[in-house]
Amino acid sequence: MEWTGARYADGPTVQVETWVDAPPERVWPAVVDVTAMPDQSPEIVHVEWLDGGPEVGSRFRGRSSHASLGEWETVSHVVECEEPRVFAWAVADPDQPTATWRFTLDTVDGGTRLRQWVRMGPAPSGLSLAIEAMPDKEQKIVFVRLREFERNMTGTVEAIKKRVEGA
Repeated sequence: MEWTGARYADGPTVQVETWVDAPPERVWPAVVDVTAMPDQSPEIVHVEWLDGGPEVGSRFRGRSSHASLGEWETVSHVVECEEPRVFAWAVADPDQPTATWRFTLDTVDGGTRLRQWVRMGPAPSGLSLAIEAMPDKEQKIVFVRLREFERNMTGTVEAIKKRVEGA
């Protein structure tokens, strides 16, 4: 895992990776199947495509739940889709997202290095409300959320690995 940034305005990021015993072309369908996200992440409750599927400009709606943050719904916009290498989406506004998520797939050692990356901001998110309420604790709030992202993303890439290798 690697992460950067300590304040929300810095656009903090976190990235995780795993190796999958399959070429990127076999991993790709599992990566772009956003409707499977609820099976891969404890925060995601439901995801549905709003128009089309995995191509730049397509949108999907996601519903999420978190013990401390409550429940929320977002619309995400696919901003990168280079089969079978990169799949990324921006949450809310593609030009000023509340977060940007990206999967990258690279051929390594006869399989695929699968990475998942996220950047918070630059637009305010639900986390911004907590930071506004406790500005003196911003770095801790951001750190805790990045650690949650790391844990959930590790579970996501491992679930994709298991799905692909078990197929």
